[in-house]
Amino acid sequence: MTETNALLREPWDSFARQRDAGRFGIWVFLASEMLFFGALMATYAICRTENAAAFSAAGRETDIWYGTINTVILLTSSLTMAVASQAASSGRDFRRLMIGCLSATALLGLAFLVVKGFEYKEDIDKSLIPGLHFSLPQAAAQLFFGFYWLVTAVHAIHLTIGIVLVSRLALLGYLKRLPLSCNPELEVTALYWHLVDIVWIFLYPLIYLPGRAS
Repeated sequence: MTETNALLREPWDSFARQRDAGRFGIWVFLASEMLFFGALMATYAICRTENAAAFSAAGRETDIWYGTINTVILLTSSLTMAVASQAASSGRDFRRLMIGCLSATALLGLAFLVVKGFEYKEDIDKSLIPGLHFSLPQAAAQLFFGFYWLVTAVHAIHLTIGIVLVSRLALLGYLKRLPLSCNPELEVTALYWHLVDIVWIFLYPLIYLPGRAS
């Protein structure tokens, strides 16, 4: 049985149609995710325009070092994911490289969550959770941190899903149960991972840079 036949799943009668359907499906999903995050960012932009001073004050309370470290981590994970995809398409001789890069990608994702956990602890200690005990005097600053907690939590959930998917592929590769060339599972997972990274690239300046330009 060829690798292409091993990848064929019901109800498809040809691998080419199955691969095209998988690509179409993931792009539709990615478009819906971009609409979701885009709506959140548009709401943020409106609120920031109406409450510029409060948002600047709130932005200065975020820890830019944690945010920058996590940005570097995710950008590096995009590199390892891209190398894993290229190694898989290059054939069996690059299986170990693929497994290593997939494992590194999952570990970098875990590192992001660990750093984010330390950041969340700091935020809680500083009473930066919207509510009765919120520490900043500006009422509109709670809008900023409402956005902060919502989008970072949703992003962390997406990243956790990505870690599970990438870890599964690494395990299948280690067990030699993951066909390499033209594998739609690997292609779809790579696209999903890059979406998570791209969303963070947009979130980073919205969360960590307000109020720090002057």
